Amino acid sequence: MTKTIFTSAKLADGLLHDLHVEGGRITAIEPASSAASAGDAVDIAGQLLVPGFVEGHIHLDTSFYGGKWVPHRPCTNGFDVHERVAFQAENMAEAEPMAERAVNQLELCVSHGTLQMRSHVMVDGSVGLKSLETILAVREKYGDIIDIQLVAFPQSGILKSPGTPELLDEAIGLGADLIGGLDPASFDRDVTAHLDVIFGIAEKRGVDADIHLHEGGSMGAFTIEEICARTEALGMQGHVSISHAYGLGDLAPDAARKIAAKIARSGISIMTNAPGHHTFPPVALLRSEGVNVFSGSDNIRDSWWPYGDGDMLRRAEIIGYRSGFFADAELQSAFDIVTTAGAKALRLNGYGIEIGAKADFVAIAAEHVPEAVVGFPGNRKVFKEGRLVAEGGKVLTN
Repeated sequence: MTKTIFTSAKLADGLLHDLHVEGGRITAIEPASSAASAGDAVDIAGQLLVPGFVEGHIHLDTSFYGGKWVPHRPCTNGFDVHERVAFQAENMAEAEPMAERAVNQLELCVSHGTLQMRSHVMVDGSVGLKSLETILAVREKYGDIIDIQLVAFPQSGILKSPGTPELLDEAIGLGADLIGGLDPASFDRDVTAHLDVIFGIAEKRGVDADIHLHEGGSMGAFTIEEICARTEALGMQGHVSISHAYGLGDLAPDAARKIAAKIARSGISIMTNAPGHHTFPPVALLRSEGVNVFSGSDNIRDSWWPYGDGDMLRRAEIIGYRSGFFADAELQSAFDIVTTAGAKALRLNGYGIEIGAKADFVAIAAEHVPEAVVGFPGNRKVFKEGRLVAEGGKVLTN
């Protein structure tokens, strides 16, 4: 069994430590010592060592990253999910092979330090199970450098797309880890029937749920309350996430605080990527009420927008910037959102810089976490179970 000592690593306490790793896990953490350099050692040279980043929401099947440039096409009247879905279908028909595009995006994320990922993959009447089968193969190929959860995602709706409920159920049997959903009220226009399918499959298959919710204002708040009620009724606290939840950003503070308490009681996690073209959930308010808030890149250079670099440390900076986080404690909370909060939402075991955890970590040229958040330095070293898998912005092994 391979034994390695990672020497002179600066941890969150600001002190230098040596980490002993055996069999891919941290077996000891000790004050830095010159004696520790003997034998099989990796010198971290005083850089900040942090847990691998958690990419909590991405779409490996729809990105054009690494392929030909696809100009953004605006909606005819503001932001319309139905229209964006139609644009996506047209663009995907002319895109490079999905596996190639998914690999490009995946390696981009790993190169920045992402070692845990949740990707939503289209499963509905428009594509069947083809996209899922492709991404499952990519996951298998890259299983030694990144852990990936896959969500069966009904991009074309559940009720509007014939055969989708059956396909979603079949997707879980094929290898998807979670069941997804999309705007029960505004897209499928039947909250009850839409949630019946999602929670029915979750209960039958024993899997978690992660539901896209772009709905704004009172409609979004109503849908959130319905999801909370279903979650509590089935005892699924801690097993449900709501992605985007734009409507929470439309509410007055008192109303937002009231629904935040309900979300916290239901154990539902909220995912935000703090987009620039929408209101987004009030991160500080939600966290103060006990809601677990995590993050992801969402779309990277696809039919929804041309932005995205796959860097979760940069995403922490965006969240902090848009949330008005300035104090060190606030910058730390932005960092938590892309690390420990993501690990909680994904229910990861053995996460963190502690004895017994997986040796999944990233070395960053920063004095401390707040500096890392505002500067998001490059040239990171990325270790998966103690093995160097990326350095200087490039994946080294696969």
